[in-house]
Amino acid sequence: MVTYGLIIWEKYHRMVVAMSGGSIMLLFGFLNQDTAIKEAIDFNTLGLLIGMMILVTITRRTGVFEALAIWAATVTEAYPLRLLALLSAITAGASALLDNVTTVLLIVPVTITLTDKLNINPLPFLISEIIASNIGGTATLIGDPPNIMIGSATGLSFNAFASNLAPVSIIILLATLLVLLFLYRNDLQVEEKDRLQVLKLNYKDEIKDSALLKKSLLVLGLTLSGFVFHSVLHLDSATVAMSGAIFLMLISKEEPEEILLNVEWPTIFFFIGLFVLVGGLKASGVVGALAQWGLAVTQGQVMETALLMLWLSAIASAFIDNIPFVATMIPMLQEMAQLSGGNLEPVWWSLALGACLGGNGTLIGATANVVVAGIAEKNGILLSFKHYLKIAFPLMIGSILISHVYVYLRYFCV
Repeated sequence: MVTYGLIIWEKYHRMVVAMSGGSIMLLFGFLNQDTAIKEAIDFNTLGLLIGMMILVTITRRTGVFEALAIWAATVTEAYPLRLLALLSAITAGASALLDNVTTVLLIVPVTITLTDKLNINPLPFLISEIIASNIGGTATLIGDPPNIMIGSATGLSFNAFASNLAPVSIIILLATLLVLLFLYRNDLQVEEKDRLQVLKLNYKDEIKDSALLKKSLLVLGLTLSGFVFHSVLHLDSATVAMSGAIFLMLISKEEPEEILLNVEWPTIFFFIGLFVLVGGLKASGVVGALAQWGLAVTQGQVMETALLMLWLSAIASAFIDNIPFVATMIPMLQEMAQLSGGNLEPVWWSLALGACLGGNGTLIGATANVVVAGIAEKNGILLSFKHYLKIAFPLMIGSILISHVYVYLRYFCV
């Protein structure tokens, strides 16, 4: 609680606070170092982040992000609200087909470049893209880590996730975008001279190194294909991302020291501290007790369990990283299924919806949120916990209300 309070207070850097909290968990024996390394710290997430950061760093040197920014401005005639809607829709679609972390690593540099050229506030764009990435990631098996975990535990297929979660994700995305466009209707004003200046630019002129661009796009394509087929190839996403990063470093002959300097190391260490912190909570039984309470309240009734799971996972995932929460819930729901002998498939969809959408609630609720905040900070843009909370938490509650109606009507309204 102290750690989260200090993160919200923002007087100290969130990485230092999270690492301090994790260290206290170790020093006071809530869990030992071996347990933290083997069970608490998710090296797959860290490897995925580092690998994609390296890929994006090398690709950025080609000028392709600037070119994409100019193209997006041309399509929308450089009107900010249209641009916000287009970038958010692209973010959501890419998050469903790839994964939300990879997507924000690719789209946020484009956004910062574009808002800089238009001389407008980047925060509405970054907040909208965070929210869109988590909504889009909810729609498919590979879009968000909780879905991958649920699919692995239950055997539910890619098509099952898409048919059950994509419809409600599209509805939530449209509703959320309408609200965001309304909220920012007066905040995103561009000077006519800046708009016309951007429209004069040719996106093809922004490409600085076409040979490196071809290499980067080849490796990026192979890496993204690896994400799509990683379950068939029996490879973890971190292996795919790191292999792609090393291969691109090899064929591009870029200096490793310069590339590694551009990795968002504060973000990586923030996650390490957060993983250890939540690992201490899990080891002390707090997360497990919360899950057991939730299951006891419903007395094994499928509808009550599904709807409670939706809200419980959403609120918990907003403040506790959704990965360890889902990891705790999966074995408990499996045990409940064996005891009741009933069809708990609606409960799994509720868990997925709550965990993925609940991550939008706070700046530390999901991996994509923290990554965007880290990139913003490196570019001199302050995305504060309180500012994000004020915009995103009500939108998250709205998305769960829509999900509540959807789950009830689809699975229990006979």
